[in-house]
Amino acid sequence: MKTSLNIILLFIISYTVSAQVTQWRGPNRDGHFAETGLLKQWPENGPELLFEVEGLGKGWSSPIATEDEIFISGMIDTLDYLTKMTSTGEILWQVPYGRSWNQSYPDTRSSPTIEGNRVYIESGTGRLVCFDRETGKENWAVEVDKNYECEYHVWGNSETPLIVDDLVLSTPGGNKTSVVAFNKFTGELVWQSKSLGGARAYASPTIYKYKNFRNILAVTGMEIMALIPETGEIAWHYKYFDKEKWEWQDNGLIWTNTPIFKDDEIFISMGYDYPAVMLKMNSSGTAVSEKYVDHTLDNHHGGIVLYNGYMYGANWSSNSQGNWVCMDWNTGEVKWETKWDTKGSLVMADGMLYCYNERGNVGLVKPDPGEFKVVSQFRITKGSGPHWAHPFVANEKLYMRHGEVMMVYNLKAL
Repeated sequence: MKTSLNIILLFIISYTVSAQVTQWRGPNRDGHFAETGLLKQWPENGPELLFEVEGLGKGWSSPIATEDEIFISGMIDTLDYLTKMTSTGEILWQVPYGRSWNQSYPDTRSSPTIEGNRVYIESGTGRLVCFDRETGKENWAVEVDKNYECEYHVWGNSETPLIVDDLVLSTPGGNKTSVVAFNKFTGELVWQSKSLGGARAYASPTIYKYKNFRNILAVTGMEIMALIPETGEIAWHYKYFDKEKWEWQDNGLIWTNTPIFKDDEIFISMGYDYPAVMLKMNSSGTAVSEKYVDHTLDNHHGGIVLYNGYMYGANWSSNSQGNWVCMDWNTGEVKWETKWDTKGSLVMADGMLYCYNERGNVGLVKPDPGEFKVVSQFRITKGSGPHWAHPFVANEKLYMRHGEVMMVYNLKAL
């Protein structure tokens, strides 16, 4: 009897480990990483550089690190490639997975999503692929944007695939559908939502949980919607884009940020001086209304972190300028707006913010609604192109990417 119980327990533990998802911006796509025991201050020249890897292809996607492996995507010639490395940076395999975006700013932007022995990723032209994690062999692939008549925005596809139960999701937008769900093991279509119109956005979807509600939050260039995972039915939607507020494009704005949420409230922001909005869901989970509208935290594409009732992020002044902002989640009151070179991305781990601005400076910041204070900082000097990749924290390390180069730093407290 004892032996049987041990076997069952081992099976449960093995299943739990294999079901863990490692993905862009942390386990919940909200910029929070679970690492602890990290440095609260860096040496003068930054944390120790453990190693760097070149030849990964051009891109702005994040490195994704599991306990013993690192995955990263990049554009080589005209194709998007996925690279798998050991935890010390030795390249194990490098395989193409689709045509890169072939117009303005083609560099790779989709980050891989890892679950069990499978790796999921989307090309710049909307080819969704599932790879065998061990060998790099293609298990299956779907030409999402071609098959579902995607309507493109200016810069193609930047989406990172979302795993929900036995589904993997993609959001092509357009007039045929807004969101499609495939069986994550086989690639067979499970459902497609109705279309709400608007082009494919650049934001990646997330899972929204509140009380007995569990929805997929996804966006097109014009709409945010909550979908029921089992059926693809749209529980509610909100038209965020209004052409009268931003007249340069008529199929939606350049929306890159995954919505963030707390309880029955959801915050959405997309830069370009376009107003950010706090939405509040009704008690039946069938509609949302505007709680407040904000004109300061118009985050471009660096993400927002919610911590202890305050939002932290950078706003947009122009495509090359922006300030850092702290805002009260409940009221929308701006606590501070501060210049630090320019705008950028940020994530959080062990009570500290990791800010990466678009001039290549990486800052360690203690979240404080009273002030923005960079405790330590260093500069990324390797690689080329814009500094747009979001940081990734795992294994007591900081994973940074600039163009074709990845750098890994030691964050372990002494």
